[in-house]
Amino acid sequence: MSDTHIDVPVPVPLEGVCPLRDVLDAVGNKWGVLTIVLLGERRHRYNELHKSMPGISQRILTRTVRSLARDGFISRIVYPTVPPRVDYELTDLGRGLLQQLNALNAWADAHHEEMVAARRREDAGQGTQMP
Repeated sequence: MSDTHIDVPVPVPLEGVCPLRDVLDAVGNKWGVLTIVLLGERRHRYNELHKSMPGISQRILTRTVRSLARDGFISRIVYPTVPPRVDYELTDLGRGLLQQLNALNAWADAHHEEMVAARRREDAGQGTQMP
C-alpha cells in the first residue's frame, strides 16, 4: 500500500460484535476524539482541522474524517465551487458521543491527581497491597 493510499477499508461484519469495542475502534484514538471535540465547537474546513491538530499528517487526517463520516459521527458538506469547498460538522450521533466525551473529560479532571499518585506509588514499588 502506498503512502498516498487513503481509502478506509470496509471491515467484514462479525457475528456478536461488542458494541463498546466497535465504538472504541471507531473513535478510540487521539485523532478521532480530537476531531470530534474540535467539530463540537463549530463546523470546520479540512485545513482548519489540520492546523488545529499539530502532529497529524494530511494522510491520517483524511483517513480519520473518512472513517468518522462512514460511522455516522460527522458529515461532509461539499460546496459546488472551484476549487471545491468541503466542511465537516458533527451529526446528531456525533453530538451524542461528544456529550459522553465531555462527561469523561469531567471525570478525568476530577480524578487525574488520584491516577497520577497511583502511578507514582506503583512505579516506586509501593502498589496496593492485598490484606
